[in-house]
Amino acid sequence: MARVAIVTGGTRGIGEAISLALKDAGVTVAANYAGNDEKAAAFTERTGIKAYKWDVGDFDACAEGVKKVEADLGPVDIVVNNAGITRDGTILKMSREMWEDVIRINLGGCFNMAHAVFPGMRTRKWGRIVNIGSINGQAGQYGQVNYAAAKSGIHGFTKALSQEGARFGVTVNAIAPGYIDTDMVSAVPADVLEKIVAKIPVGRLGQAHEIARGVAFLCSEDAGFVTGSTLSINGGQHMY
Repeated sequence: MARVAIVTGGTRGIGEAISLALKDAGVTVAANYAGNDEKAAAFTERTGIKAYKWDVGDFDACAEGVKKVEADLGPVDIVVNNAGITRDGTILKMSREMWEDVIRINLGGCFNMAHAVFPGMRTRKWGRIVNIGSINGQAGQYGQVNYAAAKSGIHGFTKALSQEGARFGVTVNAIAPGYIDTDMVSAVPADVLEKIVAKIPVGRLGQAHEIARGVAFLCSEDAGFVTGSTLSINGGQHMY
């Protein structure tokens, strides 16, 4: 029987690439999304991957979402915590709401999803949790104290949870992408984007499928001895 995976934020950008890479690896994938029903329906029609709507920042919604996926597809063996938002601004312009929204979704979502699936993984003695961090959680970024704090927290969360899962066959790892050619990055003004690319040693933005390949490996049977690690995929921009 195929492994079952949930990819949060799994219908667009990096999340879509991850969903497709896992499907190609023979995994049965459920792609979570938060808001755009039309785009989620188009994703399912295009890929054949079923989409499930819930807010990863809501603890109870995550528990119910996992139950729904398991009722439809079977026990969840793999979770990729990819869902994330930005609410950028310097600290003098950042409201408490902007801070809390990013922490709730980006970091809180990792806790909520891991909490929902960890007992079953531990009982079955097999599981893969991959958390999507960021180069900006490693190096920091002007105007992103909320985002950088949440992503940095993901790296610490990963190391700590990996110690709880290790003897039960549950691995917990993170990937820290650099600047990837997604809609979020494409929205950056051209002059700013040019300066960003100039700082990337390989001389280009990354591609979503390059992140997805790393995720697919960490979710595989072959990655059973890899846990508590952060894989940086950033074109050499930051070495950590």
